Amino acid sequence: MQKPNIVFIMCDQMRHDALGCNGNSIVDTPNLDKLAESGINFGNSFTPDPICVPARASLTTALYPHKCTGVKDNSGAIKEGLPKLGEELSKRGYETYSMGKLHYNPYRGPGEERTTHGIRTTEFAESGRILSKYDPKNQITGLEDYHDYLHTVGWGGYTRGHGLGNNDVYPAPSPVPQEHYVDSWVADRAIAHMRNHVETDKETPFFMWISFPKPHSAFDPPRPYDSMYDPRDMPDPAGSIDILKDRGLDNEVKTHYGHMWDLLSPQAKKVIKAYYYGLISHQDKQIGRVIDFLETNGLRENTIVVYTADHGEMLGDFGLYFKKNFYNGSIRIPLMISYPAKLPAGRVSRQLVGLQDLMPTLLSLAGAPLEVPVDGIDLTPVLMKDKAVRSYYIGQCGDDPNQQYMVASLRYKYIYHQLGGVEELYDQMLDPAEMDNLAKSGEPGIRSIIETMRTELIRWCRDNGDYAMLGNGMLKKTVCSPDKNWPKPSNPFGRRLY
Repeated sequence: MQKPNIVFIMCDQMRHDALGCNGNSIVDTPNLDKLAESGINFGNSFTPDPICVPARASLTTALYPHKCTGVKDNSGAIKEGLPKLGEELSKRGYETYSMGKLHYNPYRGPGEERTTHGIRTTEFAESGRILSKYDPKNQITGLEDYHDYLHTVGWGGYTRGHGLGNNDVYPAPSPVPQEHYVDSWVADRAIAHMRNHVETDKETPFFMWISFPKPHSAFDPPRPYDSMYDPRDMPDPAGSIDILKDRGLDNEVKTHYGHMWDLLSPQAKKVIKAYYYGLISHQDKQIGRVIDFLETNGLRENTIVVYTADHGEMLGDFGLYFKKNFYNGSIRIPLMISYPAKLPAGRVSRQLVGLQDLMPTLLSLAGAPLEVPVDGIDLTPVLMKDKAVRSYYIGQCGDDPNQQYMVASLRYKYIYHQLGGVEELYDQMLDPAEMDNLAKSGEPGIRSIIETMRTELIRWCRDNGDYAMLGNGMLKKTVCSPDKNWPKPSNPFGRRLY
């Protein structure tokens, strides 16, 4: 049997619970729901670091960020000499493609070779990040292919025509029509390259990384997806910033005020959620087009299709947006793997898995397992027989002095914050919204769980060489500033409630 093709679909900033197949009763995701039914859908899937760059580096190398880049925050380049997904598949006879957002550091300037880590054919949609650095007036071609394309269809420069920035949560429809919107373009280019591949080379298997930049902010769905969901039907975000104040999480509270999220009205938060869901439904349509291409061309049976994300989106929960914490909105991601020729269909797995597991798993399914030790685990035993592969899942985020860590079991989640030495513990079975911090309980059974998970984290840091988190054999603690004067925006004009 010929090696399977691999279609690796990834998006940016997608919550695990924002899909119909993962229990969301509002958002319409028929194509992703169908994909989940055709394979294994994971219910306990995590990112190893809930920030874009380190999460993608970990996915690419199957190593934790402190090993593959040395940085646990949103920077860092992958070190030389490590296994990389594109290179490993090329060694195994695959033709490799990537359409959309790689988000690999360093970005390269005009005329320089792109950073692709072994992926041979790439077309970039980096949400203007390369343009911002090298061509802020968007006058040079060859930096970001999507922006070059927009100039050819009369919409050059309009991706920011609504006046919102890349990390702006305020909602506004995109001025770019849906047929030219970024996720549509990513699907267009992926389908075009797959069509060309199968028409010109029927013997070589392909790896197609389809990397959608959405539903990452700006929350700007193209029409008519901006009106697909009635904001009045949207549930309120879970929790409030007062809960985080009570937990002593000063960094998160400062972020809330520093980004002026305190000035968002309850109605604005509902519109944000409606637009976020609109972006998801638009992306779901593009994924349907990709799957239709595979089925129409007789490729679906022998093609591994993966869908996942780099991290989640808080979407107003606890007064927060974006990611960079270990609450479920940020750390839990969708993950489904479908391979009709070999894998069972319709299974939901509760096993603890993460992005670093995907490279060893894909190489194993392709019949040529990875030969070097990595942090990721081959998930084939989970896919075939739902066997457990780990007792705890560890997450890391941020650099000294703002490091945060997570230890998750099938039932409990322990979080440690270097700043203030704050501990959190949540019963994921009884309290999935994470409203009740059990770490404040004096009950002996709870204290025993915390001590066990804290000990596991210390052991993991020691065994994995993450010494930046340890001091004298214990978890580092940085004393918080007693100043509780939360930052005020320099110019709140235009962001006032009324």
